[in-house]
Amino acid sequence: MHSFKGKTAVLTGAGSGFGLECARIGASQGMNLVLLDVQADALAAAQAELTPVVANHGAQILSRVMDVSNEAAMTQMAADVHAQFGAPHFVFNNAGVGAGGLLWENTTADWQWVLGVNLWGVVHGVRLFTPMMLEAARRDPSYQGHIVNTASMAGLLTAPNMGIYNVSKHAVVALTETLYQDLRLVTDQISASVLCPYFVPTGISQSHRNRPDALSAAKPTASQLIGQAMSDKAVSSGKVSAAQVAQKVFDAVRDDQFYIYSHPQALATVEARFKALVAGEQPPDPFELRPQVGEQLRAALRDGV
Repeated sequence: MHSFKGKTAVLTGAGSGFGLECARIGASQGMNLVLLDVQADALAAAQAELTPVVANHGAQILSRVMDVSNEAAMTQMAADVHAQFGAPHFVFNNAGVGAGGLLWENTTADWQWVLGVNLWGVVHGVRLFTPMMLEAARRDPSYQGHIVNTASMAGLLTAPNMGIYNVSKHAVVALTETLYQDLRLVTDQISASVLCPYFVPTGISQSHRNRPDALSAAKPTASQLIGQAMSDKAVSSGKVSAAQVAQKVFDAVRDDQFYIYSHPQALATVEARFKALVAGEQPPDPFELRPQVGEQLRAALRDGV
């Protein structure tokens, strides 16, 4: 997709982080924006900031407080998008939440919350908007569309004490790779990418602030508290900004690049994992390049669990 002006972008998690930064770029490019976020105040602030920018280009904004795991709400939202803008050109299934702790200490509610947002939110975005985009492509040979799903480097690795998050992001990588291949079977006008960021200062480490009451958390275990502290430290100390990652997303859409990495240097650990997988060896130490982190985690867990 070489031109963004006048096109329509649907962005989940648009109130902060990658979603907001991509919305800012889209606004500057003259795109119509559909802003979706579960946090009403963050969404309102994003809309207030971006409305004059979008209006200056003659474009429009549709915003809605949205839990992306809610099938009925997402279905109605997609219908409303189609009624106002037609098929979108850029769909950014980006909303995500974080969670840690030893696998066996996560409750059913933990699993439902994380998989509901991180996986089902992507599933809904893909199943609702892809048919619209395919129909637009059939009607208009000049139509171009692109779907970007936010996974994580955790979708390519298996770091301990964050299993629920790993599972959700591995699923998004597999879903998006398959989506790319499926689209290649039926069209040359629509493509897909997967975003695999590493530690970037966003609000994901505090995503429990938006956890629904119906899936409220139990008293945190020692491993979950340790995981939360490590996540807070790693995310807040990230040197690559959300704005830089958002630009990588737009560059990938323009260039039809599938894998989008915020920290390419982290691929050394991914390579070690895949070499062990092919060789049939035991999973390698994910902290091989940062042994002090692994030692600290192991010591903390054995003291606290």
